Amino acid sequence: MSGSLPDWDLFQSLHAVLETGSLSAAARARGLTQPTLGRHVEALETRLGAPLFVRSPRGLQPTELAVELRPHLADMAAQAAAAMRDASVAAEGVSGPIRITASEMFGAEVLPPMLTGFRERHSGAVIELTLSNDTQDLLRREADIAVRMVAPSQSALVARKVGEVPLGFFATSDYVARYGAPDSLDAVFQHPVVGIDSDRRVRQVQSLQGMQVAITRESFAFRSDSDLAQLAAVRAGFGVGVVQAPLGARYGLVRLLPEFEILRLGVWIVMHENLRASRRIRLMFDHLVEGVSAYLKT
Repeated sequence: MSGSLPDWDLFQSLHAVLETGSLSAAARARGLTQPTLGRHVEALETRLGAPLFVRSPRGLQPTELAVELRPHLADMAAQAAAAMRDASVAAEGVSGPIRITASEMFGAEVLPPMLTGFRERHSGAVIELTLSNDTQDLLRREADIAVRMVAPSQSALVARKVGEVPLGFFATSDYVARYGAPDSLDAVFQHPVVGIDSDRRVRQVQSLQGMQVAITRESFAFRSDSDLAQLAAVRAGFGVGVVQAPLGARYGLVRLLPEFEILRLGVWIVMHENLRASRRIRLMFDHLVEGVSAYLKT
């Protein structure tokens, strides 16, 4: 590398190409023309003294140098986005974006009414919601607030446990009227069961305390690793499935084996400690604590 460090604009263009896989897609993502984006990459290669991509019939292939830079660029992009959000806090008060991450089920089925209520009170707020069953990194500021089903371990995070959500077996009342209700765990699996698809998640179910029946992928008549797809199948009357108890009550599903609790998932509302000073984020944090607590009590 020669001279001073390349400016951030060039690194942004490199990050966009690595994320999108092509110059044209990266240019659209950055709001630039493709020739301009290409010049950014060429300029960065010149400054670094090494190629970043090789062209092949499969398109642009990143070199070892580009691959090594990728995690650092991701960190830089996350920090830049966080800085923009923090700047908008100072400039706009309650107005501006709030990025929230939650599990697929919580994000789609539980949070929307709460987010609607917050927006009605704070019309300048912009909600950015990421649905993922993977844990987003709040230390890298990939999100401002997380609704998590596992206790956070990092000391730089502010976390409030708001309760626990029980999971049980449910089916529609019509299904139970037609096919009857199982009276034991073994009997559950004599019904068409809505369940998971991947071997990894099957192993997780096998390890649950109290799960005293042998579970394999073939145990399920409907298989999906999407929690939302599973809930939709149960609500459609496909068969028996595992549902959060408050959602089962909301949709009028019948709790089967009410004495049997598959497990209880703890629920935490989490944010980075640096956001304590943000009125907007703090208001949303407190709002979610209140709303999710109420949901867990239904």
